[in-house]
Amino acid sequence: MAALALDEYEAVARERLSRPVWDFIEGGSGTESMLSAGREALDRIRLRPRCLVDVSVCDPGTSLLGAGLAAPLGIAPMAYHRLAHPEGEVATARAAGAAGALLVVSMFASRSLEDIAAEATGPLWLQLYWLKRREPMLELIRRAEEAGCRALVLTVDAPRVAYRPRDVRNGFSLPEGIRAVNVDPSVMSASHSGQAGQSAIARHSAEQFDSSITWDDLEWLRERTSLPLVLKGVLTGEDAELAAKHGVEALVVSNHGGRQLDFARPAAEALPEIAEAVDGRCRLILDGSIRHGADVAKALCLGADAVFVGRPALWGLAHSGAEGVEAVLRLLSDEFAEVMALMGAPRVGDFISSRIVHF
Repeated sequence: MAALALDEYEAVARERLSRPVWDFIEGGSGTESMLSAGREALDRIRLRPRCLVDVSVCDPGTSLLGAGLAAPLGIAPMAYHRLAHPEGEVATARAAGAAGALLVVSMFASRSLEDIAAEATGPLWLQLYWLKRREPMLELIRRAEEAGCRALVLTVDAPRVAYRPRDVRNGFSLPEGIRAVNVDPSVMSASHSGQAGQSAIARHSAEQFDSSITWDDLEWLRERTSLPLVLKGVLTGEDAELAAKHGVEALVVSNHGGRQLDFARPAAEALPEIAEAVDGRCRLILDGSIRHGADVAKALCLGADAVFVGRPALWGLAHSGAEGVEAVLRLLSDEFAEVMALMGAPRVGDFISSRIVHF
């Protein structure tokens, strides 16, 4: 029998993956306080349904930066999908297309961008970290353009990788045969060098990530690509305002899955402030702690145009490859469609701030 809830996919993934890999995917930074904070923020929101509304036809479809989506749903950028399944990002792309969802491909994907694009029938975006060496970034941007990616997602909340105790305890490094195949191997070498009491991922970021970039550097990037620019990791109205002034097309409101700044505000708490600051000048995506279709509705009411799902996609991948990822996406979409009908909200645009209450 197919899994009926996301926690069933989670349970199977936990059983199948090795302890170090599971901890790498599931772990947080510092005290890991943020692993529960995002969920708690969403759980403090209740829906306000309306009655006697014609919901005989509900349309969950929407568009994001010109791409049509079956529901306001995408897969967040996550590295090394082959940790969860041998087909890696190729299977994820196949599933996202089948479910009518967006896929953001990580800079550190474990399958080639060209192979991913060949299997994709839905929209692709490419995520970037800003490296000290800009040539590998530019080469990957060129390849993304040629592969048909529709936007660049610059992660801005990781000038360095935060202390993640599980990875340190496990001395985590990438297993043999899994690597970031789209990036020059010389850039990635530290991520393969395991040492007891150290995280190879953190050591790699300290060596390669450029922590000196500022808002002024965005112009350098814009001069070298025509793709829309999305910033991921914005949590304040002040930064959202600056992003809008710099012509950023979309923001991903995210606390990096609880893997960066410990004790940061959850994305769901930050979203209304950010929506007010940009006032429609940027599209907004909520990333983090989405575990039910009702969470999609809550995010829209808070001001989002769509949501990104992270870990549940990897749970589905570990469960049954492309079929598992598609099942996870369809489960969320089906739950959201039911919420639409039961809330008396037959269109995505019906989810506005007055349709929720905080307690």
